[in-house]
Amino acid sequence: MYGIVDCDNCYVSCERVFRPDLNGKPVVVLSNNDGCVVARSSEAKRLGVKAGTPYYQLAELFPGQKIAVFSSNYELYGELTGRVVDIIRQEAPAYFRYSIDECFVYLDGMEHLDLKAWGEQLHHTIRRSVGVPVSIGLAPTKTLAKMASHFAKHYPGYRHCCLVDTPEKRTKALRLYPIDEVWGIGRRYAARLKELGVQTAYDFASHHGDWVRATFHNIVIYRTWAELNGEDCVPNEQLAKKKSICTSRSFNGMVDDFDTLRTHVSNYAARCAEKLRRQGTSASVVAVFIHTNSFREDLPQYWNFQETRLLTPSNSTSVIVQAAHQALQQIYQPHYRYKKAGVIVMDIDSNPQTNFIDFDAEQFQKLKRLDAVVDRINKVHGTETIVLGAQQYTRQKGKGKADIFANAIKHDFRSPNPTTRWSDIIRLK
Repeated sequence: MYGIVDCDNCYVSCERVFRPDLNGKPVVVLSNNDGCVVARSSEAKRLGVKAGTPYYQLAELFPGQKIAVFSSNYELYGELTGRVVDIIRQEAPAYFRYSIDECFVYLDGMEHLDLKAWGEQLHHTIRRSVGVPVSIGLAPTKTLAKMASHFAKHYPGYRHCCLVDTPEKRTKALRLYPIDEVWGIGRRYAARLKELGVQTAYDFASHHGDWVRATFHNIVIYRTWAELNGEDCVPNEQLAKKKSICTSRSFNGMVDDFDTLRTHVSNYAARCAEKLRRQGTSASVVAVFIHTNSFREDLPQYWNFQETRLLTPSNSTSVIVQAAHQALQQIYQPHYRYKKAGVIVMDIDSNPQTNFIDFDAEQFQKLKRLDAVVDRINKVHGTETIVLGAQQYTRQKGKGKADIFANAIKHDFRSPNPTTRWSDIIRLK
């Protein structure tokens, strides 16, 4: 038996933990640089706020409506959802964190328990201990568990936990579940299935497996069909660590000088290195991409990508940032206005082969100790308390004495981080 624990309206719920006055009110969270809506409360959805709505249009589209707006605060969301996962770790025999707001649980050996009651109690424990509401789906396969979590989230009668453990329950759920909501069915395949008369998960599951194979020639689609029919066949290779990590963002405005672009790339590379260390892996390849704003047809366009292979796999911030600089220098072209950049680390392994000819053991240990100290300080005092010099934005030229930093990320509505920064600790009056 599998389960999935899904944080309801994750980003909004995290903001409400320290703003209970916003419970029951429309709330939205914006993308990086306060661009557009990426998360909405149920109340905001009922108002008609769509995902992707530009922030500047909210007042025009919803005049007179008081909508609470927050900038993305991934430090806060990561810390609170980490607490949710800590509780799951204590309550389930095994688990796998699928995303920032979803966690699979493996319930082998718990068949003798009342799993519905177990799920309801898990929701209660998380809500009481962390303040974030969750929906829990339980079923014999991962795909059915994802479907069950949908019903747990949208139907209050399930008390935050839906258990699909009989053929009768499975059939009823499949009949009510739209095909484009099924995990593993992307937008393109959903459109094709609808053209073939398949509207619900039940319509799809009712077809013969031979028809699925002949129609799609896709092992993922076939596995999804089998899972909907109760066959556990999505491999647990989901548990494998990521084989590549990408950090990228669009800029607040556009960048036309190398130093500012390098600073952005340095920050993205440092973030990739942190993720590598967190999952206990190292990378052999560091790649950088940059491109201009394709929507500005009045400006010259440019896109390029370059990768650098490390002599010895590494997860050191210094090494990853230096490699990213080398790649950027090879593709940067002056006289363009850049809108986005990104860093990708690839060929990731938890037991990498060392190039002993060029391997400096003493330097390796120094960098390892340095990264450990920096990670510890940043964990205690807040993200980016300590950074490399290459990560620091400089004052924008031509702005006089104004304390303006060139193209730093815009987050005018960012909430405090009372659980990770001493400076943001809650003060009671």
